[in-house]
Amino acid sequence: MLDPSVPISIKLLQQVPASVAWKYRVFPKKQGSDSLKLYSDSSDHSNLSKKLSVMFGVNIEIETVASNVIDELLSKHYLKSGDSQAKSLNVESDDFIHAVIGEANALGCSDIHIEKYQERSRIRMRLDGKLIERYELKKEKYHEYVNKIKIISHLDIAEKRLPQDGRILIKGDGYQYDIRVSVLPTLFGEKVVLRLLSSDASRLDIADLGMTENQFTQFAEAIGKTQGLVLISGPTGSGKTTTLYAALKRLNQPLSNILTIEDPIEYTLEGVNQVQLNEKVGLNFSSALRTFLRQDPDIIMVGEIRDVETAQIAIRAAMTGHLVMSTLHTNSAVGIISRLVEMGVPEYLIVDTLNIAVAQRLIRRLCKYCKKEESNLDQLPSALRKYQLNHYFSPNGCSKCHGTGYSGRMAIYEMVKIDHINSKQLLKGESIDLKDSLATNAIDQFIKGNTSLEEIYNYLI
Repeated sequence: MLDPSVPISIKLLQQVPASVAWKYRVFPKKQGSDSLKLYSDSSDHSNLSKKLSVMFGVNIEIETVASNVIDELLSKHYLKSGDSQAKSLNVESDDFIHAVIGEANALGCSDIHIEKYQERSRIRMRLDGKLIERYELKKEKYHEYVNKIKIISHLDIAEKRLPQDGRILIKGDGYQYDIRVSVLPTLFGEKVVLRLLSSDASRLDIADLGMTENQFTQFAEAIGKTQGLVLISGPTGSGKTTTLYAALKRLNQPLSNILTIEDPIEYTLEGVNQVQLNEKVGLNFSSALRTFLRQDPDIIMVGEIRDVETAQIAIRAAMTGHLVMSTLHTNSAVGIISRLVEMGVPEYLIVDTLNIAVAQRLIRRLCKYCKKEESNLDQLPSALRKYQLNHYFSPNGCSKCHGTGYSGRMAIYEMVKIDHINSKQLLKGESIDLKDSLATNAIDQFIKGNTSLEEIYNYLI
């Protein structure tokens, strides 16, 4: 019996274009030398076989399966771009790279991975934080694809021994793709990662980021001050830049001079003076920050505090009448304070200048169209038993969510506001009671049915 959960070869999937699979409700079963076996829920095998035989140029054999099985197979293996039919991509075409970028953008993917191994080459895309395999490439044409990317991103096609970084800007009728390119030499060839950057921050709003009511009030108060430091922590890809730009959008007024130094510039915002970091010519975070202080700024955003010098300049700017916002790599909001102490920032300056310390993570949101209600509460970890749940939800998969069971991601936050009450505890490294911690917010989203046990499990440990 056909099991839709069994992995399917990408090479087999590419025998039937996504547009054909959705239109005729067929799914590849097996490829022969001059034949192709397909699953279908059609009752008219004869006409469908004739039509597809002409289309593919081989003999078509059809096996009947239930409609719900076809639905699950199509939604899981053939992604749709929004509500429109999936576009058929020809891996041999000259514009294949542009088409892959367009598809990734339409699906809401953040990264495209183009990789070569000993026996095969493939393309994967990161959707809602998870990589999914989309295409298998011919090994003999792999270098041709890489060279095309290098050419349009102005990289050296002759250099195959060293890493290279570039940028692609693709414009067309009604669309624009801003892409960061990273090329890395590996054992079997160069691996390419394309990062799709969100080019417009005009629709960002801190009210939509997922903060609790108390967190929103605290954050809005912190960024509303005319001076001080606002720091956000979290791992790479946790949405820190999005939070910063949502804050900048709220503060972006004709009366304010806003300057940013970033690596890379992920959003554009009219009215904000943005500077791209360039280490090759000596333009780093600390040197830019020094120059910013001579540019009569009101608000400064530094992409990341990476070293002691940048931290010290940021603190000095926050003390002298500027609002400074930046990110720091720590595991928690409290960890921001201890990290600043490790960088040599005097404790009294941290208390005087730090408006708020924020930690954030992203968790996947369950698809509202197909999430499945579960009543077997015995499967829940002991940490969740005390909440006396009657049910919870798990991912299922449908055409709306591309068969993943999830649709988009949401942020969860942890915030610490330094005051005279908790400053001594924090500076000593003592724990404080956080009502809105990452764990409590993750559990809250699970209880509300917005996310799954898989997504919050790490916060229960």
